Amino acid sequence: MRPALAILCLSTVAPSAVAQPFRVDVNLVNVAFSVRDAHGRPAGDLSKDDFEVLEDGVPQRISLFARSLDVPLWLALMADVSASQRSFNEGHRHDIKEFLKDVLAPRDQAFLVCFGSRIQVVGDFTASGKSLMDEFERFEHDGGHYPLGAGTALFDAVYYAVTAKLAAVEGGRRALILFSDGQNNHSTHNMPDTIEAAQNTDTRIFAMRYSRSSLRRPNATRMPAGRIARDQYDGISVMERLARETGGADFDAAQGNVRAIFRQIARELRESYEVAYVSTNAVRDGSFRKIAIRTRRAGLSVWAKTGYFAR
Repeated sequence: MRPALAILCLSTVAPSAVAQPFRVDVNLVNVAFSVRDAHGRPAGDLSKDDFEVLEDGVPQRISLFARSLDVPLWLALMADVSASQRSFNEGHRHDIKEFLKDVLAPRDQAFLVCFGSRIQVVGDFTASGKSLMDEFERFEHDGGHYPLGAGTALFDAVYYAVTAKLAAVEGGRRALILFSDGQNNHSTHNMPDTIEAAQNTDTRIFAMRYSRSSLRRPNATRMPAGRIARDQYDGISVMERLARETGGADFDAAQGNVRAIFRQIARELRESYEVAYVSTNAVRDGSFRKIAIRTRRAGLSVWAKTGYFAR
């Protein structure tokens, strides 16, 4: 359930007002999700009657339903600029720019955060992907290059973006795209804190992992044993779990065409859904409630957050 902070509005955020079908309500459970066919392609032609929602196995009545095209998108771009990531950010700047051009409609808003051991909002909410990338380029070349210290505060950066920025906007879809190798060694928040914050604000995390390794799993056989450090495997696990628990998706840039991956993310953000329901369990005991969304059409799978904490 969205905590009380979800209805607060920060003075630094001034997004344009748009009529919303969804409103922030501490008694309303909002779930953004996507549906894919057997080939992994988004299915964007479904209606409310095609779905059923269960909380801890109990059917729930859908109060609100919307396709992604019906509501604005609030998007956080999170760029890891620690030492291990600097070469990747510059090389894929053009791909990110094309992605923003493809995914942002005039009513959508995005912001850009860069992080090392510290966090910096490089570009605040805007509908212009070009202006965000211009700010990114200025940041990269503004005296000293990456003035954010040694270390990587990945969890702190995601937690900040979710709780201080995305939680402050009302209505619409929330998504966060994380560009990193998944390494974290300088955060005060841990992974459960970060996931809970994303789940409570219904923020889907899409993780794009950049590393020099082409391995996908610890038991992969593309390289001799011992060639990949343990922290590489930890980074893979971090990115996968952040995405899985929030209903997003994770990608390894070494495993495919980066532009094609960006097109896939853009399509998923355009062809997704939102439902809202008032839980039949009125007890607010802080327990975790499991959410399951099922589609009545054969051959389709649903990707959604795994649940929420009933604060």
